[in-house]
Amino acid sequence: MNEQPSVSSRQLSRGTTPTGQSVRFLVIGRILGPVGVSGEVRAQVLTDFPERFLQLQTVHLGDNLRPYHVQSARLEPSAVLLKLASIDDASTAQALAGQDVQIPIDQAVELPPETYYWHEIVGLEVWTTSGRRLGTISEVLRTGSNDVYVVGKGAREMLIPAIADVVSSIDVPNHRMTINLVPGLEEQTP
Repeated sequence: MNEQPSVSSRQLSRGTTPTGQSVRFLVIGRILGPVGVSGEVRAQVLTDFPERFLQLQTVHLGDNLRPYHVQSARLEPSAVLLKLASIDDASTAQALAGQDVQIPIDQAVELPPETYYWHEIVGLEVWTTSGRRLGTISEVLRTGSNDVYVVGKGAREMLIPAIADVVSSIDVPNHRMTINLVPGLEEQTP
């Protein structure tokens, strides 16, 4: 799921990465800038659950995680308009531009089985069904139809589509993903 940890699993706590890092907050949006003159801001939605903005009482902004009470939220097709307490004019709203909108990890939406947050995927070791280690997932890319897992870096980078034909199993507690090397992926293997 597209909600990224801001710091830096089933039996493994949803609040840790496969490498054991603690995740305290999830990024769910990014402030784009002011809307009008009353301090309202437009934020890019960076979550698969945009409706969550309508129930939020508090969000945390920026690297310092400053809390702001959410006075109102309105969804647009690809953004959300937020009115935050103590942000009462366009210049104060403009000062928030570029800051991440974050929520505590304990407010993460409960996911169905076999569904994972990105911070649970990054850091997993990738193995083939034949037992060959390919590397570690360093990044998750969002594409139009499915996510893509980036394994390795630079010239040794491999792109693995997050689809059922390729991903055989994900074992977050044991930090492991097993994949089928379908045609096209075999040519990428180091």
